[in-house]
Amino acid sequence: MAMALEDAKTQVDQAFTRADPRGLSFENAFGGATSFLRRRYTKDLAGFDLAVTGIPFDQAVTHRPGTRFGPRAIREASTLQPYDPPYGWGYDPLAELAIADAGDMAFDYANTREVPGRIEAHIGGLLDQGVGTVTLGGDHFITLPILRAYAKRHGPVALIQFDAHSDTWIDDDPDRIDHGTFLYKAIREGVVDASASVSVGIRTENPDSQGVTILDAPSVHQDGTEATLARIRAVVGDRPVYITFDIDALDPAFAPGTGTPVWGGLASWQAAALLRGLAGVNLLGGDVVEVSPPYDTTGATAIAGAHVATELICLYGWTRRR
Repeated sequence: MAMALEDAKTQVDQAFTRADPRGLSFENAFGGATSFLRRRYTKDLAGFDLAVTGIPFDQAVTHRPGTRFGPRAIREASTLQPYDPPYGWGYDPLAELAIADAGDMAFDYANTREVPGRIEAHIGGLLDQGVGTVTLGGDHFITLPILRAYAKRHGPVALIQFDAHSDTWIDDDPDRIDHGTFLYKAIREGVVDASASVSVGIRTENPDSQGVTILDAPSVHQDGTEATLARIRAVVGDRPVYITFDIDALDPAFAPGTGTPVWGGLASWQAAALLRGLAGVNLLGGDVVEVSPPYDTTGATAIAGAHVATELICLYGWTRRR
């Protein structure tokens, strides 16, 4: 602890001053530039393993907006975390992975029709530098062009979706931009393999799952996390997988700051157990979306989002440990 206290006296603005991309950070949580987990801001990803990036787009929502402020709030919430290795993993991804904060994607908020192509190009540009990505949303539409970028390089991927909604409502209009139909379109386009995909935490009616296995919230509560994990693994197998975590998978008691909250959701401890129990999956990348800070004065939703993003980093690093 003495070293941490000594470092706290000198560490500041590590988003810009950090020399080593690996290691913990002891910069005061209440000060400095708020990169994710105090990682270095950089667009040059040579020598990095993973990039965290933000896509502050929220113009595809059906109800409450505000997720454009999600990436900023999640970064701020993450300043409480880089003092110690993530709890319960048995290894330190901050020491073993070179992680960059690649900043947010630039786009013209008034030219919505260009956003899907920009997202795909943005994520594709990061992937072309040889890193995986963890993306901070933004509404859930952003996952569709992200998946397109991954599928171009890896073929159709398995998807693990944590969500209150299936997002497979029928939408055959290619010009529509809707956070509630991203998975329908991803399956129809062939960028997601529905037979190897699973949605966890669902608690809204939609009779057409497009072939995705549904593990709804009541089944998670009744069967427990271990049984749920076994079912997820049975579906996904060893396929390359992408994880998308809509924060409304959590019950509004744990994450009120979201656009379409639904009661009866996962508790934060269940989400933590499920994410940690997925250690060893062939994770390509992931995202956390639908964090809308204006609807949560406590900051609890952004804190949950920061923890989810950190767990995704842990999962990414698990199969790439030195």
